[in-house]
Amino acid sequence: MSIEAFKQRFVLDTSLFLTDEIRRDDESLEDAVLRLLELIANARLNLGISCYVPPTIHDELTTMLEARDVSEEVYSKLNTWVIRKHPDRYAVSIPANVVYSFVDEMSGRVDRGLRVSEKAVRRAEASADEPLEDHDHKTEVDAVISQLREKYRDAMRTGVLDSREDFDLLILARELEAGVVTEDRGIIDWTEDFGLRYIRGREFPALLEQYLTAVDPDSRRTIE
Repeated sequence: MSIEAFKQRFVLDTSLFLTDEIRRDDESLEDAVLRLLELIANARLNLGISCYVPPTIHDELTTMLEARDVSEEVYSKLNTWVIRKHPDRYAVSIPANVVYSFVDEMSGRVDRGLRVSEKAVRRAEASADEPLEDHDHKTEVDAVISQLREKYRDAMRTGVLDSREDFDLLILARELEAGVVTEDRGIIDWTEDFGLRYIRGREFPALLEQYLTAVDPDSRRTIE
């Protein structure tokens, strides 16, 4: 089969790099990310497969990697082999039905968020502002507030397009006619509305490995 048949573009989500699903047994996060980046590099060198991230995703990813204290090698390979590109928000069109569905979805979520808040207020009114038995500094009201945050976040954000990063990912993929690589259930749901193909992050390393088996070992190029 011609190598031209494998040429594709993918737009990568932060969740691809951070999910435990890409790790092998006893493999650290850093080792898993380095192995993934090596696959991305080899796929680009040998098959012309290009992987992109919008700058907002790149910033989000590097911030999370910094918090996990990964080595400079990770950033070097990330910046070398994963292309940063701003989505063309002015040129890419979005079907009116997508916008309509989003507005309808958010309207329903606002109603659910209000109901969650109302229940929390009633619980707080009935709660004593005394420390909990198993916590010296947390009162019953504090516990209600904590539960409110969790339930409100679930009502308002789970499964919905709720950040610039998610939006940029989808717009860039639509612009490039690229596949979306993510573990985020909400983004996966939106790929259907945007008419995009997607692959779960956990499946992406195996996909690249399978593609690379088509390369003649004698002519295969590596980054090592």
